[in-house]
Amino acid sequence: MKVTVVGAGAVGASCAEYIAMKNFCSEVVLVDIKEGFAEGKAMDLMQTASLNGFDTKITGTTGDYSKTAGSHVAVITSGIPRKPGMTREELIGINAGIVKDVTENLVKHSPDVIIIVVSNPMDTMAYLVHKTSGLPKNKIIGMGGALDSARFKYRLAEALEAPISDVDGMVIAAHSDTGMLPLLSKATRNGVPVTEFLDEEKQKYVIEETKVGGATLTKLLGTSAWYAPGAAVSVMVQAIACDQKKMIPCSLMLDGEYGESDICLGVPAIIGANGVEKIVNVTLTEEEKAKFAEAAKAVREVNGDLKF
Repeated sequence: MKVTVVGAGAVGASCAEYIAMKNFCSEVVLVDIKEGFAEGKAMDLMQTASLNGFDTKITGTTGDYSKTAGSHVAVITSGIPRKPGMTREELIGINAGIVKDVTENLVKHSPDVIIIVVSNPMDTMAYLVHKTSGLPKNKIIGMGGALDSARFKYRLAEALEAPISDVDGMVIAAHSDTGMLPLLSKATRNGVPVTEFLDEEKQKYVIEETKVGGATLTKLLGTSAWYAPGAAVSVMVQAIACDQKKMIPCSLMLDGEYGESDICLGVPAIIGANGVEKIVNVTLTEEEKAKFAEAAKAVREVNGDLKF
């Protein structure tokens, strides 16, 4: 199993680190456009191998996609990160060109690759990969829902004053501050609905803090977060590499599911060796259906700015 990570910045390096440490693939290739940067990150990470007990080989290259040939999975993190006050949508003009070029290079050298999109605005970048790569739709996955759901569970555990292992929940719809839809109606603590533990004020707090989870970190850090995004990617890559058939919320091309078509939005899916094995249809409340449709409308507007 060979995995490529494009973009050796904080997010990309974090992806490579978590994937390598889980020791389920043979090689991770880091790619970056900055001379020597990916090579340096790869060397630094390899020098942790004996300390962290992994045998995964990590290599780096400056823009030489021939080194990525035969990749089973590729992760696209490249593009400029979000800065304080900047929305994910504002990134589209710059990052669309980068993602399109990266996609073409990946598919050229690994025609059967499964692509995981991390670059923002993520739903729109996943849509761009669908429209330009020629890959079947089961092989293109946007990462957002996995990360947003982790942030949702963090806030739920905080509000419940419970260990996070007690908590389950998911976030669907758009990977944006306004389009995110934490499914409070489905969230549980050891199978018991969290609404039985949290009053309305705490429920609202959890939802709102989840939706601005990325923006909160951007404000504190001065750039996008990297640990949780890297961990979210590693879970998705492992689900593919080990054919785990794991249910993960992620941004996928919809064809009538949830009442939407020709758009990438976050929905729960079974992820395995073939990428997206199945989209899972969950029953939404009328309010949740309306919010999902509203998120879809906003994403379509951003998609309208794409130039293929």
